[in-house]
Amino acid sequence: MRLGLLRTARDTLSTRLATRTFSSAPTPPKKSILGSLLHGHSADDELELAYFDGSQSKAAARGKYVHELLVHNVKPEAYDDYQALVADYFPRLSNNPEYKMKLFGSWSTEIGKVDQVVHIWKYDHYPGYDESMALRAQDPSHQIFLKNLRKMVTSRENQMMLEFDFWYTSELQKVGGIYELRTYNLKPGRLLEWKNEWQKGIHARKKFIKPVGAWFSQIGDLHVVHHMWQYPNLAVRKEMREKAWEIEGWNKTSYNTARMQQSMHCRIMRPFEFSPMG
Repeated sequence: MRLGLLRTARDTLSTRLATRTFSSAPTPPKKSILGSLLHGHSADDELELAYFDGSQSKAAARGKYVHELLVHNVKPEAYDDYQALVADYFPRLSNNPEYKMKLFGSWSTEIGKVDQVVHIWKYDHYPGYDESMALRAQDPSHQIFLKNLRKMVTSRENQMMLEFDFWYTSELQKVGGIYELRTYNLKPGRLLEWKNEWQKGIHARKKFIKPVGAWFSQIGDLHVVHHMWQYPNLAVRKEMREKAWEIEGWNKTSYNTARMQQSMHCRIMRPFEFSPMG
């Protein structure tokens, strides 16, 4: 009888100790939004990441317009016909008051992926895009354009982009020269860091050259940033970029943003004659 009581007391004590040990174990700290931004995300962050992705765009974007980056890879043998086709159709589409879209610019790639053409369209945000797409779907001239276009290209791709709130897109102008489109593929969760670094470092570049625009993707390939610059020629480009390194703070911006990238690409382009930004 006494042995049974001793066993019962021992089991009760063991249970209490195990419960106390379990309940006193430290609870893993909840990962904050700022921590996710600075250190990236784990596979368990899905709910928080869904919220955070939305807040990045809202915090970084100007919010007035949405831009479409449209890339055509043209068949070499069809390049002249392609140029004639878009030179006729795109200005007519852009100047049609029924559409809530304007052509910002059209460029041919000179260094990079040659036979590649880049167009940028500006919409009155997403309602303007939706309305314009609905009109195009009912427009016979657009159907004819697409039918001819598909014979001249090997592939097409696009992204919907937003402007950074500290870097407005340039007013349309005809200056000639070359345009550089730099594309950065960022590590997920680094967009706001990128914005904050460039917001400080852009002053070094603006001392020597006026930027054309900067956007980040919101639909299509994600975590992508595009910067566009205009130079008279490659020699001036080299000179202006080297002068930026003489400005205090630019080397820090370059170093910090390089660590946020997964890859980057640069293309040198020339505007078509019909391009509004040319």
